[in-house]
Amino acid sequence: MTQTITRMNPESLPDAGQAGYSQISIVEPGRLAFVSGQVAWKRDGGSAPGTLAEQMVIVTENLSAALTALKATTEDIVQMRIYAVELGPESMQIGMAAIGKFLNGAQPSLTGIGVTALAAPGLLIEVEMVVRVD
Repeated sequence: MTQTITRMNPESLPDAGQAGYSQISIVEPGRLAFVSGQVAWKRDGGSAPGTLAEQMVIVTENLSAALTALKATTEDIVQMRIYAVELGPESMQIGMAAIGKFLNGAQPSLTGIGVTALAAPGLLIEVEMVVRVD
């Protein structure tokens, strides 16, 4: 992509950079892609695996596929929202480890949201993205 995204972690806010994301992301006017929440569903329609760690593998594969379709990289992600069933310290650790690996050093703005359920039984996590595109 040709335009940069300015990332900020002001001293007046908690240091989100230590956790792998940014408190603020600034993008110049242009085109944005809003990627629907990705869950642990494979293209072939197979059911979601039972553990969060297994689901995160599929979710990050789906996120990568969306970026490829957009001809974008993780550096082009402006914002992510992560919805997790039974959000707690253990699920945060598992989810953020997988997200950190997926982001590979990129630090978009990120919000984690605990929910009681997702779109179908057995789904434990859903991740959506806003991506800057050319």
